[in-house]
Amino acid sequence: MVSNAESSGAQLSFTLQPERRVFSVSELTGAIRGIFSQEFSDVWVLGEISGCKAATSGHVYFSLKDTGSQIKAVLFRGAARWLKFRPQDGMMVLARGNLDVYETRGEYQLIVEHLEPQGAGALQLAFEQLKKKLEAEG
Repeated sequence: MVSNAESSGAQLSFTLQPERRVFSVSELTGAIRGIFSQEFSDVWVLGEISGCKAATSGHVYFSLKDTGSQIKAVLFRGAARWLKFRPQDGMMVLARGNLDVYETRGEYQLIVEHLEPQGAGALQLAFEQLKKKLEAEG
């Protein structure tokens, strides 16, 4: 028995390629931001501070790095005021925060809410920095 498609000469065609899912740059970046905010809303990251810069706004910008990677990080003024030490290049720290995407540049960064110095001299370093600060203030 011959089907109608075969008798009329028509062929059935099947596409094995997936349907295209097209995003604008803004849509894709927004979707990534949403995933980051859900999946990485409270993370702890151990790393060494690099490229530390304190802005006039009171925010502190830096990277956290280890032997294989680095991630940009920001400690906003509100969180920075509670620190008992001043972040410096080369300092090993444990940072708690959340990942976010700066959509304008399509870059992700760690928004740091809490920062702890690590290592044998961490408490001593915090004490020495506080002592210098208090001496400078009189």
